[in-house]
Amino acid sequence: MEQAQVAISDQKKHKCQSPLILAVEDNEDNLLLLSYALESLGCKLICQKDSLTTVLVAKEYQPDLILLDILLPGVSGIDIVRSLKQEPLTSNIAAIAVTALASAEDREHILNAGFNDYISKPYMIEDLEALVRRYLCKKWNPNSIFDLCQDES
Repeated sequence: MEQAQVAISDQKKHKCQSPLILAVEDNEDNLLLLSYALESLGCKLICQKDSLTTVLVAKEYQPDLILLDILLPGVSGIDIVRSLKQEPLTSNIAAIAVTALASAEDREHILNAGFNDYISKPYMIEDLEALVRRYLCKKWNPNSIFDLCQDES
């Protein structure tokens, strides 16, 4: 019985926390826009402009969701998501491509690389928020006090 109470207590603690999102974007303005949108949803954010350490950061912090640009200096978003999906600690974290690549072929290539979803730049803040809500609500219990899931239309 004591173990059950500890598990319930830990579950309640998790429900009370804000979701953590890792955003990897090399453009300062785009990163600012992402942070504005995500913080308005009540999310905690790790912002990264350096793609070289993304896998290490994801393994250490275990974010609830990763938003990842494709065209990054150094290591591309495609290579990063492939690495993330091969790592046991990060393979189940949803990754959304946030990119200027907008053709049907680009979308297919990005999704086949291991991304869970895709949004092309320029995007409407409302579209980004709806996409983030959808993935966070898959992970978080809709009955929790976290109100992202309750805000969906």
